[in-house]
Amino acid sequence: MPPLSRSRVVSALRAAGCVFAEDEAELILSTARTPDEADAMVDRRVAGLPLEQVLGWAEFHGLRVTVAPGVFVPRRRTEFLVEQALALCPNASLVVDLCCGSGAVGAALAAGLGGPELHAADIDPAAVRCARRNVAAYGGRVHEGDLFDALPRDLCGRIDILAANVPYVPTEEVALLPSEARDHEPLVALDGGPDGLDVLRRVTVEASRWLAPGGSLLVEASERQVPLAVEAFTRAGLDVRLAVSVELHASVLIGTRRQDSGEPAGPGGSR
Repeated sequence: MPPLSRSRVVSALRAAGCVFAEDEAELILSTARTPDEADAMVDRRVAGLPLEQVLGWAEFHGLRVTVAPGVFVPRRRTEFLVEQALALCPNASLVVDLCCGSGAVGAALAAGLGGPELHAADIDPAAVRCARRNVAAYGGRVHEGDLFDALPRDLCGRIDILAANVPYVPTEEVALLPSEARDHEPLVALDGGPDGLDVLRRVTVEASRWLAPGGSLLVEASERQVPLAVEAFTRAGLDVRLAVSVELHASVLIGTRRQDSGEPAGPGGSR
């Protein structure tokens, strides 16, 4: 079939409600290898699939990250979490990307740090498969399982950067998300429980025993969730501070294990 014209693609995308139809058309036409593939990509986008899943990749912190169908799409605001981690611990030797999704955060941290030992974990098999492709270039290992249950035991007490991009949408608000997320991303990557903080609390409970002394846990939350999230960090014995990017609408909580702290007592949790 003849190549799709840019104007035809733009018209189709605009009719489907794509706000940035011109930009999306350029990305689709430059990514597609054949006219048939371009036509199929336009059809998938018009049907409501996230652009990144249509393209098969997302731009994240200077990297082109593979994004498979049904896998959580990395958000640009999460680049702020990566920047905070790199500034906080530029010499980190062991990094863990928990609730890793596509593995975008882990890959970006590994690229910025220049070759730390990298582990990532997710409960979703599709995410694990996708993340393995994205961290392979950095020698990263991806584990399937429920939060810390997925990680090798010998990482306990050694992690310098623990990035946990946990789901934090309150259950009742999942239905209010854009259809791209609600219909095409896994619920386990979105639904954070009644107040959105169920998984965050479970991560903070166990974090100290996995972190190296002086190591830090970084978690994203919404602005209105910050007070309760800070309470969870504090209750877990972490020294917590908040970093905010007005431009990216991002709030990142940073909890650091005290240099003299031992392994906390108490039950663990898993996701």
